Amino acid sequence: MHATNSRGHSPAFLQPQNGNSHRSSGYVPGKVVPLRPPPPPKSQASAKFTSIRQEAQASFAFSSEEQQVQRERRKQKRHKNTFICFAITSFSFFVALAVILGISSKYAPDENCPDQNPRLRNWDPGQDSAKQVVIKEGDMFRLTSDATVNSIVIQDGGLLVFGDDKDGSRNITLRTRYILIKDGGALHIGAEKCRYKSKATIALYGKSDEGESMPTFGKKFIGVEAGGTLELHGTQKASWTLLVRTLNSSGLTFGSYAFEKDFSRGLNVRVIDQDTAKILEIERFDTHEFQNESRRLQKFLRDQDPGRIVAIAVGDSAVKSLLQGTIQMIQDRLGSKLIQGLGYRQAWALVGVIDGGSTSCNESVRNYENHSSGGKALAQREFYTVDGQKFSVTAYSEWIEGISFSGFRVEAIDGVKLHLLDDVSSWEPGDQIVVASTDYSMYQAEEFTLLPCPECSRFQVKVKETPQFLHTGEIIDGVDMRAEVGILTQNIVIRGEMEDSCYAENQCQFFDYDTFGGHVMIRKNFTSVHLSHVELKHMGQQHLGRYPVHFHLCGDVDYKGGYRHATFVDGLSIHHSFSRCITVHGTNGLLIKDTIGFDTLGHCFFLEDGIEQRNTLFHNLGLLTKPGTLLPTDRNNSMCITMREKVFGNYIPVPATDCMAVSTFWIAHPNNNLINNAAAGSQDAGIWYLFHKEPTGESSGLQLLAKPELTPLGIFYNNRVHSSFKAGLFIDKGVKTTNASAADPREYLCLDNSARFRPHQDADPEKPRVAALIDRLIAFKNNDNGAWVRGGDIVVQNSAFADNGIGLTFASDGSFPSDEGSSQEVSESLFVGESRNYGFQGGQNKYVGTGGIDLKPRTLPRNRTFPIRGFQIYDGPIHLTRCTFKKYVPTLDRYTSAIGFLMKNSWQITPRNNISFVKFGPHVSLNVFFGKPGPWFEDCELDGDKNSIFHDIDGSVTGYKDAYVGRMDNYLIRHPGCINVTKWNAVVCSGSYAQVYVQTWSTPNLTMTITRDEYPDYPMVLRGINQKAAFSQYQPVIMLEKGYTIHWNGPAPKIAFLYLINFNKNDWIRVGLCYPSNTSFQVTFGFLQRHNGSLSKMEEYEPVHSLEELRKKQSERKFYFDSSTGLLFLYLKAKSHRDGHSYCSSQGCERVKIQAATDSKDISNCMAKAYPQYYRKPSALKSMPSMLKGLCQGCGTRQVVFTSDPHTSYLPVQFRSPSQAETQRGDVSVISINGTDFPFRSVGVLLLIVDACSVPFRLTEKKVFSFTDVSRMEEYLKTSIPPRSVVLLSTRGQIKQLNISDSLVPLGLAKPANLYNKGSTIFLGFNGNFKPSWTKLYTSPARQGLGLLEQFIPLQLDEYGCHRADTIRRRDLELLKQTSKAH
Repeated sequence: MHATNSRGHSPAFLQPQNGNSHRSSGYVPGKVVPLRPPPPPKSQASAKFTSIRQEAQASFAFSSEEQQVQRERRKQKRHKNTFICFAITSFSFFVALAVILGISSKYAPDENCPDQNPRLRNWDPGQDSAKQVVIKEGDMFRLTSDATVNSIVIQDGGLLVFGDDKDGSRNITLRTRYILIKDGGALHIGAEKCRYKSKATIALYGKSDEGESMPTFGKKFIGVEAGGTLELHGTQKASWTLLVRTLNSSGLTFGSYAFEKDFSRGLNVRVIDQDTAKILEIERFDTHEFQNESRRLQKFLRDQDPGRIVAIAVGDSAVKSLLQGTIQMIQDRLGSKLIQGLGYRQAWALVGVIDGGSTSCNESVRNYENHSSGGKALAQREFYTVDGQKFSVTAYSEWIEGISFSGFRVEAIDGVKLHLLDDVSSWEPGDQIVVASTDYSMYQAEEFTLLPCPECSRFQVKVKETPQFLHTGEIIDGVDMRAEVGILTQNIVIRGEMEDSCYAENQCQFFDYDTFGGHVMIRKNFTSVHLSHVELKHMGQQHLGRYPVHFHLCGDVDYKGGYRHATFVDGLSIHHSFSRCITVHGTNGLLIKDTIGFDTLGHCFFLEDGIEQRNTLFHNLGLLTKPGTLLPTDRNNSMCITMREKVFGNYIPVPATDCMAVSTFWIAHPNNNLINNAAAGSQDAGIWYLFHKEPTGESSGLQLLAKPELTPLGIFYNNRVHSSFKAGLFIDKGVKTTNASAADPREYLCLDNSARFRPHQDADPEKPRVAALIDRLIAFKNNDNGAWVRGGDIVVQNSAFADNGIGLTFASDGSFPSDEGSSQEVSESLFVGESRNYGFQGGQNKYVGTGGIDLKPRTLPRNRTFPIRGFQIYDGPIHLTRCTFKKYVPTLDRYTSAIGFLMKNSWQITPRNNISFVKFGPHVSLNVFFGKPGPWFEDCELDGDKNSIFHDIDGSVTGYKDAYVGRMDNYLIRHPGCINVTKWNAVVCSGSYAQVYVQTWSTPNLTMTITRDEYPDYPMVLRGINQKAAFSQYQPVIMLEKGYTIHWNGPAPKIAFLYLINFNKNDWIRVGLCYPSNTSFQVTFGFLQRHNGSLSKMEEYEPVHSLEELRKKQSERKFYFDSSTGLLFLYLKAKSHRDGHSYCSSQGCERVKIQAATDSKDISNCMAKAYPQYYRKPSALKSMPSMLKGLCQGCGTRQVVFTSDPHTSYLPVQFRSPSQAETQRGDVSVISINGTDFPFRSVGVLLLIVDACSVPFRLTEKKVFSFTDVSRMEEYLKTSIPPRSVVLLSTRGQIKQLNISDSLVPLGLAKPANLYNKGSTIFLGFNGNFKPSWTKLYTSPARQGLGLLEQFIPLQLDEYGCHRADTIRRRDLELLKQTSKAH
């Protein structure tokens, strides 16, 4: 129901639901219930604003025209009543006329449009940089023109609205040092239901070292205090999408070409493919000196295929030995008219088409006079590729001051077309866009300007600039590597005005440009804030709290906080900014949607203090996230070492562990939602989840109801991460929550390794674990890790990893014995080692070499020796199941393996690492690799290196079911039936395995040697973990039901603890520990409780007199000390059951404590005395299984393609096209559709027609045209293909003339292609009213094949004209709706 004013009329514009111009002191803006106490006394700054109200009112409340009206009215009062009546009548008439004219000339008032509020008055404050404006109660202004003021304060019900026009013709720029909105004040530019159509700019000006700094907000800001309203709503535009056809460097598939040389005598010739602009041949014919060269040129031109583009340029001179027959050939085949009369040293250039006649020829000649040609002989022609890209071919020749120059250029012209996944018809000519890198270096992101493109579909745009790098627009090897493309231009702009260079105290030692931009800060109890489709440029400052958009300690900003219209930011373009993108600080329930953060400093999407929860980030894009200076985690190497003001004493920060964590998404609390986001290039990490031990920053001291590291993970669905150095996704660590001190000199909030993610129900460690679900992650082209995930329980599923240094690493809590054990699982996922995305040099890519299955040049994640791995085991327990590995092929320089281990690992590895149902593609040469001494592995002698192990549950890795795989030189796990796999450096064994955790106190740098009684010649020497700690730790993997002896390289420890790790009930081993012969012992047993460190059920061990007696009483608490050998024997036998993935039993960790009393300082190594006395013949307690036969059934992921639009069905299509030699050898030509092969062996053409509207796929026609029937194909293609059909065509053998060029144009080509004398031809087309981006033509030269080609074709698209029975299920939108309900 509309409220009525005093005259009973409904106002045309309604105040926001959360807003109110007049309120009681107890009213909290934006709240349903008045809770806020009376406001505090006004600050000095507020008082200042109050004092200038009269000045402000006098200066701009009434314009000069309005004052004139007032004077006229006062004069009218002195007239007679008749004149008064006449004036009133006239006034009424003109008012009515003005209303009628206004409606007809503009548009009818819309109550949703804030600028059409009839109570608004037009406002033109002019250009006065000293004017301090206060808009207060009763002031309701419509800004209609450019203005410059010092500052604006909107308060007490004051309202400022930007004027708009129906046709969007206004262009208003408001320059000010700041805008402060509070206590019922409101600023509106458009509204959600009436979006702003014109161009509105708020320019924030001022330098950091000038002017007054406002409390809380500082300088150069838009600030929203309690009671303030900020509503900015620009024209809706598609925020970002994906490239669906590869954008090549220079805009041409094979690149541009440029050549220039002096004194290249004769005729310089280039042959260019008319369909692709590829340079086919480069030749020079010295027709000046040699007649044979003229004959060679004649034959060269005779052999060219019709339609080829030929460019010729004279170098120096070319006519002395130029034969008439050659001249005639140039005239006949290229249409030249100038070659016949070419003279000595004349500059001549030609661009023509073979057999194209004179109309296809462009040529130019310049005479040679006085060592100059008087200009350039320039020939140029324009062409189109079969993909529709326009390009030019240029040849030129000239003399300059006695020097002859000739050259050629082949380049894209008139813009380059981009093919995009989504409808971008909302993007306009002149808009700026950004295309993300699809390589390792984030610096390959490029900006472009849109050109008018009347021929473009709504899925295409044309850009002005020539691309410098290659941007992938394909699904490659089943992984979506399509570049993100985002819009930077919006019609509402907030920007900072910048100086030309860095100045004052703005970290100029790190930045040579001005970083003091504007900022927007929103504070608690605002009335209403919604920002949509706003551009923020040159925002943020290298000062804490000064960010492009900053929600500062706002608390709950959704329904939970009393906001009937939940707060959001939507469709923002934040770019070229200087401190983050959006900061969520002490704020919960915020929706950040469709927002781009490009080229920014420091963490981009930033959750600050570790208390922010229930925020949802949906379909946001961050790219080119560069280091900043604000926090240690923002800094790069040099910043980290240089900025030492906040460390204690002379401490020098360690960049790798204190800093270097800048991330596109910095998520400081797990209870937040990430859906459909893209982190497309960061200096360190794409998405980083970290876990604060306690609230930090301005939230410090708040009591959290639940610890972040125990809190279940919010929604993580369909996010993509690439082009980051440290990791695409990083789940680990926290920040230091104490100030620097002598005890810990590191800076406050530096990176800290103390936090571990252990999610439990209700964040209660006594309640069951709740597995964190990482669902649909795509990680590619990250230098180190696609994903590094520590903690548990954690499940990664439906994910893809490609071209990362290491695809996925799982790491456990790693803090035993306090770590209770957890699980990590990856399932239904794909790992690709080195894909067909070869990358592109440049843009700060550091590493280049050869690799992949074809050993082609490519960019690399690290140097050429780095051992690329798909799945990396650190410690465990992990479960790798139903995953597929592709393209892990070692080179002479590096070991590349599908499964590997953390290198230089000093920590433990559990035998409970389980692998099952995995599939290795045909191009996986190393299923597993255990490392070898050399680059990166170093000596490979740390404890974890030696104990590397996993359990092959079903034999899908080794071919042996229920087998364990360890390092080949590990004799603690062997038996005589084990099988060596030398190239893996592995041994495959059967048996049962566990671990013993040995802890010794007050024994720094003590080395432990453990020997199995069956293999005394192969002891394992363990260096221990954390040798600087008060105690040493060793954790060997052992075969159960065997005997072992333990020795030391120094005096025996006086206190030693032995923990039974991963022992099931009644599992046992016998150990003998070496001590001096005069040692006395106290041995005790107990259950250690991890949570409080207490012991329960303690028992004393008693001595027995022989080893045989000990054997008979192994279930009792007994020990035997053999003083002759110095060995203390006891049995370690588990008494209690172990649950799930816990390291220890359900009763606690079974622990034996040995206290030894001796005065001896001798080295306690009893090996010489122990053996052969205690030697036992090697035996297998469990025989090796037989090797499995046949392929693993049901192994690998069931998904073939992993994309960022999972609601779209993609059809995998492969072509195998052999060369002539391979064909003669018997290789088959194949078209494969969704795994179904369609082979053909005879010379001819295979044509498959697929219904584009059926899923998974429906083959409607299969046609084979033999060599003699090829001529019938053209008619078939023109008349017999049903609408909405995918056309797949492949040739086999040499077909001189494939006469179907014209018929391929309606199926997707931009022009008829040259199909003469091709070795192989492959075509993907579509018959319908839509030209999809995936239509392609591939050809190879005569006798050559095309090898293996793969394409993923989208099915059931609306653009095809498909009729759907059911609506598409959008899981992402369902989850977004779920988050809003949860709020």
